[in-house]
Parts: sequence; C-alpha cells; structure tokens
Amino acid sequence: MGERSSHPPGAFSWADLGTSDPEAAKRFYTGLFGWEVDDRPIPDGGVYSMLVKDGKVVAALYEAQEGMPTAWTSYVTVESADSTAARAAEVGGTLISEPFDVMEAGRMAVIQDPTGAILAAWEPHDSIGAQLVNTPGSLTVNQLNTPDPNKAAEFYTALFGWRTEQVASEPSAYWGIYNGDRMNAGMMEMPPGMGAPPHWLVYFGSEDVDADLRRIGELGGQAILEPMDVPGGRILVAQDPTGGAFGLFSGRFDD
Repeated sequence: MGERSSHPPGAFSWADLGTSDPEAAKRFYTGLFGWEVDDRPIPDGGVYSMLVKDGKVVAALYEAQEGMPTAWTSYVTVESADSTAARAAEVGGTLISEPFDVMEAGRMAVIQDPTGAILAAWEPHDSIGAQLVNTPGSLTVNQLNTPDPNKAAEFYTALFGWRTEQVASEPSAYWGIYNGDRMNAGMMEMPPGMGAPPHWLVYFGSEDVDADLRRIGELGGQAILEPMDVPGGRILVAQDPTGGAFGLFSGRFDD
C-alpha cells in the first residue's frame, strides 16, 4: 500500500478538481472509484470536498469560480511556497496566484511554466496532501503535455532540481522526470493541432482500465484516448461529465 505520512520536496503530492458542477463530479468519481466525500466548509462560504479512499484522503474537488475551466490541478510539495514562487519568476515562469495561506493546512502558490502549463506549489503545515498514492483509486502519475519539452525541462530543473531523461522514442518521444533517484512524473510533446492548452494531466490508479472505460460511459463521461498498452501497464484518458480530463493507469505501481 502506498500510504504516506509525508512527501519529500519536489514530489507530486496532491490533486484537486475545480469544477462547474461539484455535485455531478461527486456522483461521477464516487461511482468510478468508490470514493467517499467529506465536505468541509471554507471561509468564503464555499465547500472543499475531500475525496477519501480506505479512510485516507486522496484528492479533492470544489466549485470553480465563474469563467474558470473545469480542470484538475497537480500540486508539488516544497519547503517554502514563497521561495518557490520567487524562483519560478526568476527562471521564466508566471505567477498565477501569489503565495497564500490555506487556513492551517499549508501555504501555496500557483505557477505557469514558460510553455503554458499550470501547477501548484504546496508547503505543508497540517496537511501533507494525499495520504494514499499508487493504488487503484489514488494519485499515481502526473504527466506534462507541452509543445516544448526542452524549455519545460530547463524550467523545472531550475525550479525543483528535477532530472529529465528520454525513456522512449516510439510511437512518440516520452521523457521521465526524476526527483532524486525516484521517477516523479512523465512528459510528452503535444502534437500540433491537439486542441488543448499545455497542461499537467493527473492519472489515478485502476484495477482494469478496460472495465473502467465501460463504467466511465455508464456514469456520463467519455474517453479521450482509448485504452492502450504502455511500458509497465495500460492507460486511458477520459473526461468527466463536467469537463475535467484525467487519466487512468493499471499495471505495476510503485510503493
């Protein structure tokens, strides 16, 4: 089991969904993953809904502000959100949100890399992020889809100290992103005309992506990428009924 009591700096540690329809999203994801929902009021009058698997928080969702797209956001643990935000600006990133406190849970900043993809830096206080990873129904892979892998690699190496290594060339180039000696994420070049902006794609673990594909359709979602084999397992990419894109991976999980 991939239970966690902490995440090292530079590691992906959390994901949340900003959605136009939280209730529809809850129905979809609880039906797909068997998640339980723990609604927690937040000071602005909204609700931050923790998504729970086997008694451990694995992700969250909330109502996006009007005009914002429905999307999953990937979070990286850092020692200091303020230092990370300042460094991001120095090495070519853009601050979408200056560092701010999330009650007693932690402190965060939202950063856009020079190729256009957005992620969040998370400085943990009371909350480490996901308490369970790398199992069916929990966060397992984060993948950067970018039009400029070289520029992205330079940025993230300068920001987090990540190491990037090309691990495949067919059917398309693919890079592994390492935090120290540990595989931390993946990266691929977006083909021209893909129709989506650069983004970090969140993958959750699956027992069987083919069975989940059927369930996704039954629950009102749709496939973006049909199930396909990859080294170590099998993946698919789908969209929930509110428009949020996510991936599923079944195969060999890290501890």
